[in-house]
Amino acid sequence: MKRSIPSPYGPLVVTVEDGALTRLTWSGVRHADEDPLLLEAEAQLADYFAGARQGFDLPLRVEGSEFQRAVCAAMLAIPYGHTRTYGQIARDLGAPAQAVGQGCGANPLPIVIPCHRVLGANGLGGFSAQGGIETKVALLRHEGAAGLLI
Repeated sequence: MKRSIPSPYGPLVVTVEDGALTRLTWSGVRHADEDPLLLEAEAQLADYFAGARQGFDLPLRVEGSEFQRAVCAAMLAIPYGHTRTYGQIARDLGAPAQAVGQGCGANPLPIVIPCHRVLGANGLGGFSAQGGIETKVALLRHEGAAGLLI
């Protein structure tokens, strides 16, 4: 089941499977499923974009390897308005920073799992969602974490 959700960063589509959010993508394709979890995700995302919510209380399911799930768990642990580097997460997981970067890029639920809060050692790093780095910077500014960018 899928639902389109407007956002300040472009149109989003949220996917729910078997009682959990499994994907968030940027897409202009319209979906209007009315599953209660999709409606709750829409409400929580709207609150986040309005500045009234700093985290999400939604059941999530990350498909992929154990390492991919560990990278997503590490990103979920980064508080609103804060950042970590690929290297810091890599040290915590005992993995190379490049592998962490790939895990961030494969994040199936950007914004909800805040990959935008992960930076390179000497710069922003990447952002694989629509708008690329500009969207990453906009999300960091939204959270008040952009002071480090100046």
